[in-house]
Amino acid sequence: MKYSGPDFYHITDLLTEDELLIQQTANDFVQEKFMPLIREHHQRATFPMELIPQMGELGFFGASLPEAAGGAAVSNVAYGLIMHELERGDSGLRSFASVQGGLVMYPIWKYGSDEQKQRWLPKLSAGTAIGCFGLTEPDFGSNPGGMITRAKRTDDGWVLNGAKMWITNGSIADVALVWVKDDANVVRGFLVEKGTPGFSAPEMKGKLSLRASVTSELILQDVVVPESAILPNVNGLKGPLSCLTQARYSIAWGAIGAAVDCYETALRYAKERKQFSKPIAGYQLTQAKLVDMLEEITKALLLVIQLGRLKDQGKMDYTQVSLAKRNNVHIARDIARSAREILGANGILDEYPVQRHAMNLESVYTYEGTHEMHTLIVGQKITGLNAVD
Repeated sequence: MKYSGPDFYHITDLLTEDELLIQQTANDFVQEKFMPLIREHHQRATFPMELIPQMGELGFFGASLPEAAGGAAVSNVAYGLIMHELERGDSGLRSFASVQGGLVMYPIWKYGSDEQKQRWLPKLSAGTAIGCFGLTEPDFGSNPGGMITRAKRTDDGWVLNGAKMWITNGSIADVALVWVKDDANVVRGFLVEKGTPGFSAPEMKGKLSLRASVTSELILQDVVVPESAILPNVNGLKGPLSCLTQARYSIAWGAIGAAVDCYETALRYAKERKQFSKPIAGYQLTQAKLVDMLEEITKALLLVIQLGRLKDQGKMDYTQVSLAKRNNVHIARDIARSAREILGANGILDEYPVQRHAMNLESVYTYEGTHEMHTLIVGQKITGLNAVD
């Protein structure tokens, strides 16, 4: 069994048989179940809800978490390979799994009560319940510490007021993990169930990117929740930021999947498309573009494989995740653009995946921390100086 992508540097040799088998399982699912649906869902701006339980059965949600947390206890490299294959299909598909596993299951397992774990983790793992993560606000994205959504303690529990923006899965979620500030101005996480009075999640319309993904607002108007709704084992920004590290890790892997799909599409097209009586792959400028793509994909893969090994060993630092997210999304965006150039006018047709990936990557480039914010995170690490102050 081999790594199911361009393997110029024998990437296969760096992966275990289990990891390769897991990747192939994810690849088969995407090619057989998802790809026949994506064109229609992209056009309609909908998500293929019928695939969610199938993804749960295959163990795609929180795959690297312990079995007690609803995960499959696979290596973090294997988990990354799943994200790679899901985003090879579409960024929206990987986003769904990233949120479900990294932003909802992970914090419930890490910071939740026994009751919360028992109630939600089996359902989230199986895909019979859907979760979302509410951190970003209309006026506070890169500065989550400035959030204005509030929780006020009462005799009956807590009352939540505020709004969240750009929330993946929000309108279809059964439970929302919402981060707010309490009376003492401390950030706390609350599990808010669908149907709670005063809580609504209208879907955001008009997106030109991530169309096959549900993106929503979360509106909280005097939402009353019991004490049992709060994540008891964390407070402060370290809670949501630790979750973002998990999600950013999956993005670093996923972006390569989108890049691989663009590269392989461009390579096939260049070999078949003829101009002046020979394939355009036979021209120097086209070959230069293809070589640049392969070079960046190879470097990006080596980066995340080592990152995954560090994560498995408990040695990974969040700044290393920032470097990987920053680099890999950047190169994926450039590769999508180069692939579109090779396909010419055909590159803008949805018969091919390239422009869809290119539009998606515009969102991936700025969500879960903008390119610039990750630059500053790594910059502070290597200089010891905070350039944000």
